[in-house]
Amino acid sequence: MPFALYILGLAIFAQGTSEFMLSGLVPDLAADLDLSISAAGSLTPAFAAGMIIGAPLMAIVSLRWPRRRALLVFLTVFLAVHVLGALTGSFAVLLFARIVGALANAGFLAVALAAAAAMVGPDAKGRATSVLLGGITAACVAGVPAGALLGQVWGWRSAFWAVALLSVPALVAIVRSVPDAAPDAAVPDAREELRVIRGRPVLLVLTVGALVNGGTFCTFTYLAPLITDVAGFGDAWVPALLALFGIGSFAGVNAAGRLADTRPDRVVEAGGAALLAGWILFAVTAGSPAATVVLVLVQGTLSFAVGSTLISQALYAAVAAPALAGGFATAAFNVGAALGPALGGLAIGAGLGYRSPLWVSAALVAAALVALRTRIRVSR
Repeated sequence: MPFALYILGLAIFAQGTSEFMLSGLVPDLAADLDLSISAAGSLTPAFAAGMIIGAPLMAIVSLRWPRRRALLVFLTVFLAVHVLGALTGSFAVLLFARIVGALANAGFLAVALAAAAAMVGPDAKGRATSVLLGGITAACVAGVPAGALLGQVWGWRSAFWAVALLSVPALVAIVRSVPDAAPDAAVPDAREELRVIRGRPVLLVLTVGALVNGGTFCTFTYLAPLITDVAGFGDAWVPALLALFGIGSFAGVNAAGRLADTRPDRVVEAGGAALLAGWILFAVTAGSPAATVVLVLVQGTLSFAVGSTLISQALYAAVAAPALAGGFATAAFNVGAALGPALGGLAIGAGLGYRSPLWVSAALVAAALVALRTRIRVSR
């Protein structure tokens, strides 16, 4: 794999840390800015909304830019708004910084996926995608806990400074390592690429990916109360089991990178079936501490193995739309990341208990498998 891919992965690690780090910073942030917990918590869905809207929008806006320029612009904006967030004492300014940061993150990831696909051979998109997504899973394993620790020691602003500083070496390395498009490269046609994206084969892959990701983040969002109230672990176990899920996700992305280019259907079909069985088994055995430890690791691995393979399959399905495919894949997977927790929250709010997100995850993956069978029939 080209060295530039790992540079992009470093930037995505910083961005993934930013996306998820507020889960450990909300109480401190609320106290410092004199906000309610719910008001401070609104910064997370605001970021998700910016990712959903921003990925296709920023991909279209930057369609005619050289890729290196687009990556530099998006990463510079991302860095700048984190400096602004670290300095401000206004919730309105912080909310603005989070939304703009999400737009920049979405644009960067969309262009990075397109650039990664262009840097490798036509049959290596899966491995290239796994390198980039490795940055997100590494953020779950190391970046988010480190951000929470910084917040506890030096306050929530230190986590924003850390993300900004982490972006600096990536910015410098992109200048030196990431190639621009060839001088004689054709200018992408937005209308033609949108026509490809709207085609049934691409939409079905994006739908399957959104549903699988919805199942993943439905349970991940409510994993802490599931661990303490259902499995019976003490609060001190929560960071360890969250990190275990992150380790599984990192392992899943790397394993899928080896198979996504050669046996993608087997990974998605067999992995999806195993994922469904795992969510059902987890729901049934969630009261067992031993089963919880095993299934947190297994489901993290399966979820990200299947999910990362589906992202690479979206790039293959939309090979005639190389500039916009990454943006719409990013948007679809963030739709899942917003839909899953919302449905899980509704289930808990309806009095169904903290096991209910596991059943919601199972239902979403079951729907994904139905959509997958439709995609297979269409492709044949």
